[in-house]
Amino acid sequence: MTFQTIGHRGVMGVEPENTLRSFLHAERAGMDAIELDLHLTKDGALAVMHDTDVDRTTDGTGAIADHTLAGLRELDAGRGERVPVFEEVLDAVRSPLQAEIKDRAAARALAEVMLRRGLVERVEVSSFHDEAVAEIASLVPGVRTVLIASRWGADIVDRAGAVGAARLALNIRRLTLEVVERAQAEGLGIIGWVVNTQDQLRLARAFQLGAVTTDFPEIRRTGRFTA
Repeated sequence: MTFQTIGHRGVMGVEPENTLRSFLHAERAGMDAIELDLHLTKDGALAVMHDTDVDRTTDGTGAIADHTLAGLRELDAGRGERVPVFEEVLDAVRSPLQAEIKDRAAARALAEVMLRRGLVERVEVSSFHDEAVAEIASLVPGVRTVLIASRWGADIVDRAGAVGAARLALNIRRLTLEVVERAQAEGLGIIGWVVNTQDQLRLARAFQLGAVTTDFPEIRRTGRFTA
């Protein structure tokens, strides 16, 4: 069975998250795919950042939605890195990407790029928000989608089915065999996140998950041999 290792915001355990430096490191380390996060700037650019504000990951302050792209470019995102936009990542690495969107507006902006550049095969789209998953699916025919959850109820498999998600990304610390079996019975793949320890990796393999998201490149190496 193929086991996929997804680099979380690149390899954020060793590089500044969501930067070109982090994505390039993930690609060199042989990650099967690279996960990143998208937010819209004040002027509609798809900035690659996780939080709604810039405070934690840059030397700036304030909401991303209140910054123009030019303003974001002036910030240090760690080790001298600048905040990239989505298309820069597309051009910098060749790896498959998993793009997490936060709302329907980001879904529409991402859909425009995906359609213009023919990215259905390369880019999988994920979100915690059912409506964002449904929106991108309605705009990009054939797009592969992932519904993410940290905490979930008994309806999580039904929710994924309702929005047409092909996979669930679920918190490895709360994952149970019951949820895994229900998802697999419905043909849904499961990504375990965030898998950063050998115990978590062994659990993912014991559950026969198809993929894990990790902050560290060494998980990819050991994941091939852990059962």
